[in-house]
Amino acid sequence: MDMLQARIWRSAGAGAFVTYRVPRHTSQTVLDVVTYIQRELQPDLGYRYACRVGMCGSCAMTVNGKARWTCRTHVSKVAPDGLLEIAPLSNLPVIKDLVTDMSGFFDKWSQAKGSFAGSLSRHDDFARVPPASPRRQAVDAGIECIGCGVCYASCDVVTWRPEYLGPAALNRAWTLMNDERDVEGPQRLRAVAGDAGCHSCHTQGSCTERCPKALAPTAGIAGLKRLAAKAAIKGEL
Repeated sequence: MDMLQARIWRSAGAGAFVTYRVPRHTSQTVLDVVTYIQRELQPDLGYRYACRVGMCGSCAMTVNGKARWTCRTHVSKVAPDGLLEIAPLSNLPVIKDLVTDMSGFFDKWSQAKGSFAGSLSRHDDFARVPPASPRRQAVDAGIECIGCGVCYASCDVVTWRPEYLGPAALNRAWTLMNDERDVEGPQRLRAVAGDAGCHSCHTQGSCTERCPKALAPTAGIAGLKRLAAKAAIKGEL
């Protein structure tokens, strides 16, 4: 039987890679490999997944040096030589093995004021946003982000400056800045225009290159830079 060699990060003590031999199959995903190791070879291996079909993003890991969704990554695409190296996402604390603590990632969404704030109550009629409006179309792709953390783990600026809000939080802020129902635009713009915000982005594009949903956080960040510049000229920041 054709076999794979999978080096898996184990965080016992200081942590190290451990090599496992796994049967190779047609249409096998990286998540299939990790699941086989946990079920057949290493029952205490820690990892995270939920939907297995690219809907939740919780199975994101570092595969052969790049952050990916393991459920949608086929072994034949990333390991034609039969060698896999699987590690937890970068830029996040490791809880155990392949499981990272996402608290800081979502804290930055909060810092970027990534929650919708409207002015209507449940007694008012529904607010309507015309699909063809320019502001709605400006965020047509960005609203598809599911917060998987792949862009955050791929961002060198986060590595250099841990306080940087990161591409996911800034993408979320951009979508809300274009939501005509939201009323916290000025406060949000001040939150993302600070030293750890949009101006820290070097536009290297790793977030856009590796996003599993083919989104472009760099486009949203550039939009925030333009809004911040206009607000600064008007003395509104």
